[in-house]
Amino acid sequence: MTSFEGQRRESHAPPVTTVFADGDVPDHLAEMTDDEAALAALGYKQEFKREFSAWTTFAVSFAVMGLLPSIATTMWYGLGYAGPAANTWGWLLSVFFILCVAASMAELASSMPTSGGLYYASAVLAGPKYGPFAAWVTGWSNWFVQVTGAPSVDYGCAAMILAAASITNPGYIPTSYQTFLLTVLIMITHACLSSMPTLWIANFNSVGTTVNILCLLITIIIIPTATMSNPKFQPNEFAWGIQNGTDWPDSVAVLMSFLSIIWTMSGYDASFHLSEECTNAAVATPRSIVMTAGSGSVFGFILNTLIAYTIQDVPEVINSDLGQPFAAYLIQILPQNVALAVLSMTIVCAYSMGQGCMIAASRVCFAYARDDCFGIVSRPLKKINRHTLTPVNAVWFNTMIGILLLLLIFGGAAIDAIFSIGAIAAYVAFTTPIFLKIVVVGNRFRRGPWHLGAFSLPSGIAACSFVIVMLPILCFPSVRGENMTLEDMNWTVLVYGAPMVIVVVWFFVDAHKWFKGPKINIEHHMLHQDLPSVEGVEQHIEASKGDRKISDPERGSIGKASSVDLSSSVE
Repeated sequence: MTSFEGQRRESHAPPVTTVFADGDVPDHLAEMTDDEAALAALGYKQEFKREFSAWTTFAVSFAVMGLLPSIATTMWYGLGYAGPAANTWGWLLSVFFILCVAASMAELASSMPTSGGLYYASAVLAGPKYGPFAAWVTGWSNWFVQVTGAPSVDYGCAAMILAAASITNPGYIPTSYQTFLLTVLIMITHACLSSMPTLWIANFNSVGTTVNILCLLITIIIIPTATMSNPKFQPNEFAWGIQNGTDWPDSVAVLMSFLSIIWTMSGYDASFHLSEECTNAAVATPRSIVMTAGSGSVFGFILNTLIAYTIQDVPEVINSDLGQPFAAYLIQILPQNVALAVLSMTIVCAYSMGQGCMIAASRVCFAYARDDCFGIVSRPLKKINRHTLTPVNAVWFNTMIGILLLLLIFGGAAIDAIFSIGAIAAYVAFTTPIFLKIVVVGNRFRRGPWHLGAFSLPSGIAACSFVIVMLPILCFPSVRGENMTLEDMNWTVLVYGAPMVIVVVWFFVDAHKWFKGPKINIEHHMLHQDLPSVEGVEQHIEASKGDRKISDPERGSIGKASSVDLSSSVE
């Protein structure tokens, strides 16, 4: 702990592991808890209640990952592209690199535990010249994945509910209109729950995660014991073999199947966005990220391997009239009542997962609005509800955008784009600050109390290399040549690429004039000099450049956040 420890007011909260950089002392330090002081050193005042613990933060993160519903929802892109190999050695290969991404992200979270997360880190690490643009691209990409998270999960949840109805009533075939309305209803209930006070949300998600884990374990037990298939287990050659469901070579088909794994293993960043609501965030947040990614890797491999060894007919499952591969798979191997029971548990988990996605998205939206990323729309989005102390406006804004995205349901295969966006946008946002840390900052990065030590650089290189390879692959359609139709097109490039082009153009045409990256919203005692007000920070920094060279890359600045931000991450 620092020498300031004695100046802080006593608290019953767990001790916080943090270090203040020289000259980076927030005002009113004696009145702050350890967590509040650590956040103030990054330039923000405490606005949320810190009612998340390491466990409840992990609970939300694990709920957002939602292994059981994620695997069930994305079977089209795993088994459908590469067959059982996607579930076995394909999972092992891709998850190694995904763990590198998660570990490198955890380092950033320990150094800069703010709701802005990856966006804040990109601004800091890119330096004063390119920081605003790096933050702009990372922030918008991250918001795109967050705003598509709940719609994609809730779409999968609705599809499973309607598939269960088809199983019990074989004459019933769900329509696109019914799927849309049911998904919208689920989203609205999630928005209501996400508007509750922080403690209620934390407790709700803690219960949801417990149920999620129990349902996952029960499913893992039921599948090998209750299956009535003959043979009960497929030979190794089948379970680890490729069944190419695309028009591409086997190697490309396997890489394309990583979409399922990447989308499934992308919820661990939720812990980062909840760091301002977590006690001892500089330690608890990175631990939560690693716990989520590590447990997801292990349990995901177990469940996927069981599916690979018990599935009887891959094409039959993928092309089933039920319209949901996981439901078709369960009916293929289990008695109907048992299959419905497992499907019901998966639906419950999917609902919990959608709720976690909604919470994480609202925190990201609030953090970006706080720095005026959304232009004139930012004003209402950065308001905290005075009754619940949660960003209610951000919750409902994301809900409305999500409902509009669900109109893709009426475009047939176009709805697949929200899953591809979730994978691409997530890992663009995840690895941008990691890349900047490696290339721009190097060994000047100021580590937090949790770090990888000697493995930091290899982990970052592996993470960035994996994403560079996967970005174009995730835009490939499953068919090509004569088989290509508008319905079979992969619309990811348009649905993700077009908005990103618009926001980049917006930055260079107008936003660069007023968007300077994360903003200070707390008075600081920076550079051992008094600052009269938040509004005077930028002028003070400009006047101080000659004395302390704040804009030099060795110290850096990002507009109004300046030395507060960079002194906490770059030495």
